Amino acid sequence: MTWSIAAHDPKTGAFAVAVATKAFAVGASCPFVRAGVGAVSTQSMTNRYLGPAILDGMARGLLPEAAIEGALAGDEGSGLRQVHAVDRFGRTAAWTGQNCVMWCGSVSGEGISVAGNMLAGEPTILQTFRNWNTNDDLPMPERLMLAMEAGEAAGGDRRGKQSAAMVLITTEDFPDLNLRVDDHATPLAELRRLLGIWRVEGMPRLGTSPSKANPSGLTDLDAIEAGWIARGLDLRLRR
Repeated sequence: MTWSIAAHDPKTGAFAVAVATKAFAVGASCPFVRAGVGAVSTQSMTNRYLGPAILDGMARGLLPEAAIEGALAGDEGSGLRQVHAVDRFGRTAAWTGQNCVMWCGSVSGEGISVAGNMLAGEPTILQTFRNWNTNDDLPMPERLMLAMEAGEAAGGDRRGKQSAAMVLITTEDFPDLNLRVDDHATPLAELRRLLGIWRVEGMPRLGTSPSKANPSGLTDLDAIEAGWIARGLDLRLRR
């Protein structure tokens, strides 16, 4: 019921998942990312426990294929699952269970995996993959967005459209970017709109928020107020 991208950018160390489907709130169940480890999407008849289990396996040094195999070993519904992953070395693996609804399958390259099920046809994932590979000069969020739009133009989910999500992580224990469209007539178009807002309002905060390198983040009261004033906000901190 979904198609998705799991990707790694060796230049920035980022991991990301972008996903779209004709189901409610796909961002709450399919994408999983972990800094320094990898990215996973668990879909079809989704088992959310698979995402963390696969990331745990890759964190221990398992190849993505072995991590997926280990996670699925205790799942009696493995035939209903589709899951794919990429690790910090750009290695990928995918599993499409024998009971998944056609069209279903996956395609991968170094640092990129695209997988889907209940699709209009194979062109959905092929065009997603090809578009990703033709835009390697773009920032990762824009590259993901264009690739997913290409997949939708090639057919997308055979049932229609409802939700989409994009999650990206670099160095922290939480995502740099975490956007969800839970219920919308054109979820990828709405995701693109939210991505534009994130570039203006969310991305600048990454440099001033608490982080591993700067655990307290920006605390200079004058500097904080200067940022507000620059944005036309009449706000002052108490002193």
